[in-house]
Amino acid sequence: MSVEATLFFVVGAFAIALAVLMVVQRNPVMSAIYLIGNFFCLALLYLSLRAQLLAVLQIVVYTGAIMVLVVFVIMLLNLGDEKRLTEQLDTKKIVGLVLVFGFLLEVLFIVGGSETEPMHAALHPDAATIGTVESMGTALFGKFLLPFELTSLLLLAAIVGAVVLAKRRVNTEP
Repeated sequence: MSVEATLFFVVGAFAIALAVLMVVQRNPVMSAIYLIGNFFCLALLYLSLRAQLLAVLQIVVYTGAIMVLVVFVIMLLNLGDEKRLTEQLDTKKIVGLVLVFGFLLEVLFIVGGSETEPMHAALHPDAATIGTVESMGTALFGKFLLPFELTSLLLLAAIVGAVVLAKRRVNTEP
């Protein structure tokens, strides 16, 4: 297996580990930090696939803008009771982490042991131009314009909903 493929699988395993940590975390701020780490791993995966624009957009849009919004909403909702949100490392969690690490090692061993054909053999003829700004702009503002605009409306609705929930909570408190 080439160094590039090995790096791809290591970063992919790290992204999966960060995603699992994000889901099992009780503290929402720590969960958001794990999600930021996951976004950086995804950007590295995009770079390894030679999609430079997607990697930059992943960092700028998701890690920068969206995560600032998520952390802002978490702070705006003020979940309270900090003692309940703290994490305790017990034997169940240690055993679970060891099992997950063992599973990831097995997956890497299985993937690394199969050398049937090179990974780059099945590339599309236009693979060199797929991740460029021009091709992404053409796809985003051509074929995928409607989903792009619907996503922006969905994000706007989420922001309005967060503000309404925060205002309702402020008005009900004595």
